[in-house]
Amino acid sequence: MATEDPASGDESTASESFVRVADADELRDEERTVARADGRAIALFHHEGEFRAVDNRCPHMGFPLADGTVDDGILTCHWHHARFELSCGDTFDPWADDVQSFPVEVRDGEVYVDPHPDPDLPPVEHYTNRLQTGLEESLRLVVAKSVVGLADEEVPYADPLEQGLTFGAQFRDDGWSSGLTILSAMANLHDQLRPEDRKRALYTGLYHVAEDCQGEPPTFDQPSFSTRDLSRERLEEWFRETVEVRDRDGAERCLQTAIETLEPAEVADILYLAATDHLYMDAGHTFDFVNKACEALDHVGWDRADEILPSVIPRLTEATRSEELSSWRQPIDVAELAFDAYDELPELAAQGDEEDWDAPEGFVDTLLSDDPEEIVTATKAAIQNGATPEELAGAVAQAAGRRVARFGTSNEFNDWNTVHHTYTYANAVQKAARRTDSPATADSTAAYRGAIAGAASVYLDRFLNTPPTPIPDGTEVEAPDDLHGELLGLFDEEGEVDAAGKLVAAYLADGGDPAELKRVLGEGLLREDAGFHTLQNVEAAFEQFDLTDDPEQARTHLVATARYVAAHVPTRRSAEQTFTIADRLHRGEKIHES
Repeated sequence: MATEDPASGDESTASESFVRVADADELRDEERTVARADGRAIALFHHEGEFRAVDNRCPHMGFPLADGTVDDGILTCHWHHARFELSCGDTFDPWADDVQSFPVEVRDGEVYVDPHPDPDLPPVEHYTNRLQTGLEESLRLVVAKSVVGLADEEVPYADPLEQGLTFGAQFRDDGWSSGLTILSAMANLHDQLRPEDRKRALYTGLYHVAEDCQGEPPTFDQPSFSTRDLSRERLEEWFRETVEVRDRDGAERCLQTAIETLEPAEVADILYLAATDHLYMDAGHTFDFVNKACEALDHVGWDRADEILPSVIPRLTEATRSEELSSWRQPIDVAELAFDAYDELPELAAQGDEEDWDAPEGFVDTLLSDDPEEIVTATKAAIQNGATPEELAGAVAQAAGRRVARFGTSNEFNDWNTVHHTYTYANAVQKAARRTDSPATADSTAAYRGAIAGAASVYLDRFLNTPPTPIPDGTEVEAPDDLHGELLGLFDEEGEVDAAGKLVAAYLADGGDPAELKRVLGEGLLREDAGFHTLQNVEAAFEQFDLTDDPEQARTHLVATARYVAAHVPTRRSAEQTFTIADRLHRGEKIHES
């Protein structure tokens, strides 16, 4: 800033970086003007006897601040009424961001500004701070601008991912929920998306975390036990018992001690075991959330486990246990069949320890049958014949994927959620089986139990495939000449469920590149206001496609998710609009003139 008292004209006192921008007398008369200095549009003001200079672009949405109002040292933007302290540019409104101010000098009746002052904070620190504000205030535009800015500074995506994870774990006393699950899922999708969609995925996860935490009380962590002489077996026993009696604080102390003393795979296995002591808890969400927390730590490092993992405990201690539900007890007691199979696991696993399992022909068809006793018998026989936890869980995931791919659109719309829950649960069980290394003869191998419960849930979903929609084999329509245009065109219309499935099948049957298909599906997903389940479904389908060796079976997963997405689009795409505004602001475009 500069006062009415002009400088003497000794230019040696001025930095060479200063640029002449206005006549001082004219600016006093006009009180404001806009000048350009080194390509920057600068709003100049004469207010209360002083010269001020700020960036002419409002940091919120780019409106020209020279068209705003100045009163009592406050500059107010007329578009959204963001207010700024004129002398330094600091905002009164956290959603608006601070506006850049510039040093001013007056020499020989001329106004000079330095258009390139040293920043108050390095850009990475600035955007990191702004991301924290966006999370705390649940401000989508601030989150989007922070993600774009950090990416432009070439900050690894794991850094803002870690910031979002620790924020979500700390500021939601009710624990891990959909927001953190979405953030972890988006991190899993990162490498399979178009480069420009990777920022969108991170933004999507972060703003869902912010909205999940808005208005929620923070959590206060329990410490680990001071002793370090506890065995894995003792910690596992204590943890599972405290979860059983819904003792959140006791469970957290056990878990924190396990984190301090055990290897990550052992900690994960203890959590998986607790998540399978009861059947299909919270419609499968509990196990999926535990697995997503572990996957999140794979991205940011297990040294953050003490901050992040305790957030899953409320999902364990407060979960609905499916054996308490009538649907699992009547008219056939499916829960009893599953628990009886649990009891036989040690003997079955011991018998299959030296065997190599080759899935019998039609095994997945058996899992999709109408006879729960036949299904459970088939899973027990698979274990007895050497099926590993991963192999059995993979077969259940394939069956669950077929339920989604064959979902009849004559069902009630909300029933999509039912087949979806089984699918994401089965995917989580298979991923857990790949992570842990429990001995096959353990009294309760988590992935075996999870696979059995998943098979039972596949059975309970059977009526949603009555009659089953045929899974397209790729011959129903011609392979698309323009996959991007044709598939996204279907997503622009309501109800193109079967058409989307047939298009994807035709593309893959014609030798289309699965990686390109994933990029197009990811683009279609991230431009929508996709809900929790839709975001989950695409991530699970990509995972299952990659885990499935047989091309025809693998194709089922991408057909299934194309149908699922098509059933849930188009949306208003408001989140994408916000991200696009943030990206255009970062590039210097004039949003208010578009």
